[in-house]
Amino acid sequence: MDIPNLSFEFFPPKTPEGAVKLRAARQQLYAHRPQFCSVTFGAGGSTQDGTLHTVKEIAEEGVAAAPHLSCIGASADSIRNLLRRYRAEGIRRIVALRGDLPSGYGIGGEFHHARDLVAFIRAETGDWFHIEVAAYPETHPQARTPQDDLRHFAEKMRAGANSAITQYFFNSDAYFRFVDEAAAIGVDAPVVPGIMPITNASQLLRFSEVCGAEVPRWIRLRLQSFGDDRASILAFGREVVADLCDQLLAGGAPGLHVYTLNQAAPTLDLLRDLGGR
Repeated sequence: MDIPNLSFEFFPPKTPEGAVKLRAARQQLYAHRPQFCSVTFGAGGSTQDGTLHTVKEIAEEGVAAAPHLSCIGASADSIRNLLRRYRAEGIRRIVALRGDLPSGYGIGGEFHHARDLVAFIRAETGDWFHIEVAAYPETHPQARTPQDDLRHFAEKMRAGANSAITQYFFNSDAYFRFVDEAAAIGVDAPVVPGIMPITNASQLLRFSEVCGAEVPRWIRLRLQSFGDDRASILAFGREVVADLCDQLLAGGAPGLHVYTLNQAAPTLDLLRDLGGR
């Protein structure tokens, strides 16, 4: 199966050993010719230098890189400086996010919403950057209502974003409904599904609880029934996620953005499964 607009997400490694492993993982994944690779950014800029370094490495490896840019706790000057640095490195793509709020951390900074950050990037740099924003098919966990969340998404797009990447999900109906509802209010830019391979049941369930991604009951119960049987978890997870990707691509999704967690094998397995269908 030829997957259009395939992209991967990484996070900045925290140790030299992690950096070596990530370089090896990237080389394996590059064989699938990603459109770009994104690199995450910690709240308040805690991984700012790591993001910049990883982005530079990816660009030097001949692949388009897209740094995440968070406005939590950021000043206009700090964002302006980052934009200049990325532009000087020839980076042409940015993932603009509000960012997660750490416990006890106020909004702070000069930007309260991702739409403010998007508008600032456009005002500062014109059309230099292709701007990605986040979308939440199952509704952002801090949104008051699904309607409010959809409105906020539309505001980000109208502020100057080019396309969107979703939070991961396991229910294709939620994605297609979100896209249809966005189109109904005039937002028809590409919304690329974010895909999370299933490799660790407890980690997935814990993280999903925090970020508001629903793990359907039938998937959750099956994962829990496997206990510590990692082989069964991996086999079941591969089947579930490959089926999800099949549904999304068959239904017209414009691509796939895979959350790799800095590992090559789960993503390679997924792409291999899709290629054999």
